[in-house]
Amino acid sequence: MLIENFRPGTLERWGLGPAELQRVNPRLVVARMTGFGQFGPRASQPGFGTLAEAMSGFASATGEPDGPPRLPPLALADGVAGLAMSYAVMVALRSRDETGQGQVIDMALIEPILSVLGPQVAAYNALGVLPQRTGNRSHSNAPRNTYRTRDGRWLAISTSAQPIAARVMRLVGRGDLVEQPWFATGQGRVEHVDELDTAVGRWIAERDADEVIEAFGAAQAAFAPVYDASDIAEDPQYRALNTILDMPDEELGHVSVQNVLFRLSGTPGAIRWTGPRLALAGDGPTEHDPAQLQPEGSPACSLGETVGPTAHGGPRRSDGGDQRPPQQGPRRPSR
Repeated sequence: MLIENFRPGTLERWGLGPAELQRVNPRLVVARMTGFGQFGPRASQPGFGTLAEAMSGFASATGEPDGPPRLPPLALADGVAGLAMSYAVMVALRSRDETGQGQVIDMALIEPILSVLGPQVAAYNALGVLPQRTGNRSHSNAPRNTYRTRDGRWLAISTSAQPIAARVMRLVGRGDLVEQPWFATGQGRVEHVDELDTAVGRWIAERDADEVIEAFGAAQAAFAPVYDASDIAEDPQYRALNTILDMPDEELGHVSVQNVLFRLSGTPGAIRWTGPRLALAGDGPTEHDPAQLQPEGSPACSLGETVGPTAHGGPRRSDGGDQRPPQQGPRRPSR
């Protein structure tokens, strides 16, 4: 298969469009990820995750009620699109198993993040309702927020289920609110969010984080500390799941990487190596110079070949060993 994210028409200008490639190899799956898709009024424009976060409604619905729209401080749209594309590729490969034919996947960066933001367009078209910024609060349940403890740490609380909300309010000494008729529904609690938030926030602010965490755990309430990377590295649950691996690395000695995102009982998979070094800055291929796609002196391969680690220096190791493809030049930092 081939994955590309040049602007529409670039591969075609090179004589490497999907139609040409699939004449040589009809089983080829071509995954095309662009900012705005292969057609439409903005198809030829440059597109990045920030634009998708803005156009999807994410930024409009994120932030404080009296503040500006907020963009995420990370590549959110890119990550969501990557997961969506991996699913699309699996569908295309499954179809190929049955039909023997490859196909082209056209994915616009602006679409996957739109799909995870809920029925905002349906609500607008049917009711004229637009999502409003609520900070850390929720439109559908309360209390739901981040709260600061006496020793300056932060905890997040969710009460998506009414029994959980009842446990929280009884824990903070406001069991009387649980008896109110409005407390029985998420929407009823949202209408009284200030009263609920004040009670929870005051109780937590009077205690250190360890005491709050112990009390919430004993009450079977839904909570989580607000973590940074140092907390993640030490968390016992992440350690139990083996979420973070310490991998040998030729350049850095050892580097921490995230493990496979799920655990399959039959074919669990493994992180085998930390990745190849990239060419020096400026040496990568561009839309205008397809010759750079094949470094000087590298062996040519046909469209029917599988290009993988064995083509560059041996198989990948599932045990995290050092038998990895030769690495040259600095590696691009993660984002």
